[in-house]
Amino acid sequence: MNEQLTLLCLFILFSSLSVSFAGAADGEKNPFTPKAYAIRYWDKEIRSTLPKPPFLLSKASPLSAAESAAFVKLAAQNALDQRLPEFCASAKLLCFPEVGSSFEKHDKDANFAVYRDKNFTNYGTGRPGGVDSFKNYSEGENVPVNDFRRYSRDSAGHKDSFLSYSTEGNVVQQSFHTYAAGATGGAGDFKHYSEETNVPNLDFTSYSDDANGRTQSFTSYSENGNAGEQSFSSYGKNGNGPTNAFTSYGTGSNVVGSGFSNYAENTNAPNDTFKGYGVDMNNPTNTFSNYAAGGNGAVEKFSNYRDKANVGADSFTSYAKSANAADVGFSNYGKSFNEGTDAFTSYAKSSNGGTKVGFTSYGVNNTFKEYSKETATFSFAKYTNVSTTLSVSASEASGRMVNKWVEPGKFFREEMMKEGTVMPMPDIRDKMPERSFLPRSILSKLPFSVSKIDELKRMFRASDNGSMERMMRESLEECERAPSRGETKRCVGSLEDMIDFATSVLGRNVAVRSTENDKGSKKSVMVGPVKGINGGKVTQSVSCHQSLFPYLLYYCHAVPKVRLYEADILDPKSKTKINHGIAICHLDTSDWSPTHGAFVSLGSGPGRIEVCHWIFQNDMAWTIAD
Repeated sequence: MNEQLTLLCLFILFSSLSVSFAGAADGEKNPFTPKAYAIRYWDKEIRSTLPKPPFLLSKASPLSAAESAAFVKLAAQNALDQRLPEFCASAKLLCFPEVGSSFEKHDKDANFAVYRDKNFTNYGTGRPGGVDSFKNYSEGENVPVNDFRRYSRDSAGHKDSFLSYSTEGNVVQQSFHTYAAGATGGAGDFKHYSEETNVPNLDFTSYSDDANGRTQSFTSYSENGNAGEQSFSSYGKNGNGPTNAFTSYGTGSNVVGSGFSNYAENTNAPNDTFKGYGVDMNNPTNTFSNYAAGGNGAVEKFSNYRDKANVGADSFTSYAKSANAADVGFSNYGKSFNEGTDAFTSYAKSSNGGTKVGFTSYGVNNTFKEYSKETATFSFAKYTNVSTTLSVSASEASGRMVNKWVEPGKFFREEMMKEGTVMPMPDIRDKMPERSFLPRSILSKLPFSVSKIDELKRMFRASDNGSMERMMRESLEECERAPSRGETKRCVGSLEDMIDFATSVLGRNVAVRSTENDKGSKKSVMVGPVKGINGGKVTQSVSCHQSLFPYLLYYCHAVPKVRLYEADILDPKSKTKINHGIAICHLDTSDWSPTHGAFVSLGSGPGRIEVCHWIFQNDMAWTIAD
């Protein structure tokens, strides 16, 4: 009797579940999948009768019930790394591909087009002449990993061309070890290298070391990149007559760091040109250590270096130290839009006479320590002092100096949210790699702390100081940062966690919205019919923005004193609808930084104006349901 009753109960349970999921997508039909559980969790926690948002549900874990159970068990045993490739593929995560070793030697010209994830070891070593072309290599890839080890080493007249290499990629990891070391003649041409990439990590170690007369050209290198680091270690060291040109290096990039260590050290007659290096960048950090130290007849020119950038910091340590007859010129150096910091330590110290250092139209807030006045000639022309810089008002500055890192239309005033307004639309495209949430059953068993970074590195097979480690560390640090005054925040890696945070702030009667697509990006658009969310009243919102992490991670925070709008976005010529956008207006900006891009763009200051912006594609805003 009891057995029959149990079977009857199970029949009723599965019948009800099958009814609930009738007509659902394939991933939702099985009631035991993580996505099916997330849907039931939504129904349990949210009281709004509005339809479930497809854009959010599409981010739920795609794991099957069987896969989920298997990976939960591995996570509990701290053993997910044993099946990492399968886990990454099944759960739709961002993981580094494994690049196998290669000891092939190539003695013919090669053309690598639309290529990815390769280890080039001993490639072109000892080769006389020839041309290798890398065009559209790793273009648009998530986490491209390429290793050029002993590439073109001891070659003669070998030319390498990297054109549109790793453009528009995510978390790019490229290593050039002993590249062209000991080479005679030849040229390396890097054009549009890592352009518009997200978190590029580029490492040049012993590049052209001991080379003779080799030319390197970096044009539009890391242009419009986001938060990456470039490392040039022992670049051109002990070389003879090398020529290196950096043109439009890092232009328009956001928070990029470059390190030049032992660059051109003990080199004979090097000629390096940095033209347009770091122009229009946001907070660039560049370190030159032992650059051209001990060299003979070095010519180093910095033209329009960090021009019109936003703040930034450069450090020159032992630059041209003990050099002989060096000629160093800084023209329009450090003319940042907002004041940056530069430090020159032991600059040209103990140089052997004949060294010239010239600063023309140099910026403010610079420190010179232990630089040589006895053995080097220093000239300072048109040196900008603090008083002349600060006498320029914000409105004059924004009108006179076009600061390109504040994109047109990125910030606007509330009065623009009216039907018929024509305005520039910023680039609202989602440039993050596509990933999915993890189910809470797996997420709760994974480490999530800067203190546990070694465990995370082991789990996701991240190399020391590589892109993956940097990406995870920076996201963890932001998540662990103390909240600002009045801010409530939380980082969420599962749909259930996001629901919990939103309802803890706003209650259970909530709705979530996002801009429908990316159409209209970087173009002029017309605002169509506008509707004020919550009747256009001052309200509170929970905004969620993507962070870079192996699984889908959102930084969510409560935003008080805002008004939100939804509006059709029209083509200004045809007046046809191309998008449906969500805009948020921050009414209290008193705690914002005076150098915030909104004030640079709109020409005001903290607490004096409201600031509005669009919710970008795949970011979202939670509010109380209308």
